Amino acid sequence: MTDETCQWQGWRQATERALYGPGGFYLRPEGPAGHFRTSVHASPLFAAAVARLLAEVAEELGTSEIDFVDVGAGRGELLTGVLTAIGGGAGAPGGHPGGGTGRHSGGGAGGRTGGGTGGVPGGLTVRAYAVERAARPAGLDPRIEWTDRLPRGVRGLVFANEWLDNVPVDVAEADAGGTARYVEVRADGTERLGEAVSGADAEWLARWWPLREPGARAEIGRPRDEAWASAVASLSAGRAVAVDYGHVRGARPPFGSLTGFRAGREVPPVPDGSCDLTAHVALDACAAATGDADGGAGGAGGAAGAAGAAGAGGAAGAAGAGGAAGADLTGSSGSSNGEDGPRRVELVTQREALGRLGVSGGRPPLSLASTDPVAYVRALSSAGEAAELTARGGLGDFLWLTRRVPGGATRPPGQGGY
Repeated sequence: MTDETCQWQGWRQATERALYGPGGFYLRPEGPAGHFRTSVHASPLFAAAVARLLAEVAEELGTSEIDFVDVGAGRGELLTGVLTAIGGGAGAPGGHPGGGTGRHSGGGAGGRTGGGTGGVPGGLTVRAYAVERAARPAGLDPRIEWTDRLPRGVRGLVFANEWLDNVPVDVAEADAGGTARYVEVRADGTERLGEAVSGADAEWLARWWPLREPGARAEIGRPRDEAWASAVASLSAGRAVAVDYGHVRGARPPFGSLTGFRAGREVPPVPDGSCDLTAHVALDACAAATGDADGGAGGAGGAAGAAGAAGAGGAAGAAGAGGAAGADLTGSSGSSNGEDGPRRVELVTQREALGRLGVSGGRPPLSLASTDPVAYVRALSSAGEAAELTARGGLGDFLWLTRRVPGGATRPPGQGGY
């Protein structure tokens, strides 16, 4: 192997090194929040909504003891906010849902919460798990167990907010003759075409993202399908939810969506550890990886719209793949638990998902300004935050992929791997 050969790597290997290798972008002390805003950082209303979702899952399972697993936990911001919203966070601000800044083995690191805030049910015993490859941050709530592996036998909610987009994938491009080839890259971002795509990767492209024209590009999502399948497999009962900017068959970005983010700005993707590397997720392929037929895209029922319009890297307002995509994962795939029962697998926009959980950008009535000016100002601020979380062309166009796993015997989670 020559020095020249060593300089070139496929994007999957290069991304793994740049994000998670020694000195990698996601292992830096400032964490993701130092470079871009996700829904978690945009407003505590997001954590409060996830807390309500957790309470829904507990009710479905008929239990007051529930596991909550945050996959790709950053620095524990979401877990901190959920525990606070339910009523168990240290120093919870009275009457205001969510927490401040920030992101189990055997018996779990749980604790009974109080009465909840902002309409969030209390009285739950939450066993909280952060799944993250970075080191545990100082000062994190001691009830949160920090691990680099998915626990197994989870009864509750596995929640992955902007995790799948950072699972490294290879990039393919069709050459002048129409042959799909791996794109190779150097640490400075220079690219070249390599070997023809073959094996399982070629099968994935043929099924999910065929490259029909010279110069067309695709991110080969097979590692993300496997990651999502592993997250679903960690459940003995409950729900797994992946939240990401994504796309479905029929609305793929023609030249892929790989990009970089640094210090709040979109930058060219350079795998040297200086920036985030991210690409939109083929969420219909992820859904199919858990055995839900062919992802169900195009089936009957409700539609998830505006796939990918929120842009890359989780930054609200960033330019994305554009265009609206419709997908339903509940019709022909046999994913319903009955005509009137909950759907086993579902793909909806964040706007719809948060709306179901009580997050609305509607303005408070003007009459409140006269009767209770302080309450009116608070409600107006909350409405503004809700509007950002549900905005068209922004965070509201993110997609929520949900997979329900019914039944199962009660048992504490054990350690597994992904």
